[in-house]
Amino acid sequence: MAVKELKRIAKIQLVGNQARPGPALASIGINMAEFTKQFNDQTKTRNGEIVRTTIWAYSDKSFTFTIKETEPASVMIKKAAKIQVAGKNQLTDHVATITRDQALEIAKKKLVDMNAYDEEMALRMIGGTCKQMGVSIKDVELAPKKLERSNKRK
Repeated sequence: MAVKELKRIAKIQLVGNQARPGPALASIGINMAEFTKQFNDQTKTRNGEIVRTTIWAYSDKSFTFTIKETEPASVMIKKAAKIQVAGKNQLTDHVATITRDQALEIAKKKLVDMNAYDEEMALRMIGGTCKQMGVSIKDVELAPKKLERSNKRK
């Protein structure tokens, strides 16, 4: 069997079990009807959730795709903070506050899709997303940690 030529890799967000052919899929250059059928079959249990998908499109209009296990962090933060819209300017807009426990719960859920080694690192990543959205976390300091250098110059 000949190797298929990879034409494009696309990362898109679709609503679970509600994908339809449209401009977002047309620009990728795949068989949209087949993709929507397969995508909706795989996301039946995630109806209404935002699902992050990576699609590998090949030159013969065939495709493969993967689905991330969790919703985007920003969606989870909005649900925890009970807000509809995040702040537009992180320096001036403060729209909500969530607890450390809520942020840690989000970090634990997202850990499978993150490149963090433990829950504390994941919590700091979620904290960065919160900061960009104008959401603060109670009892969490988001200032960068200072690393001590072992090779001090004399």
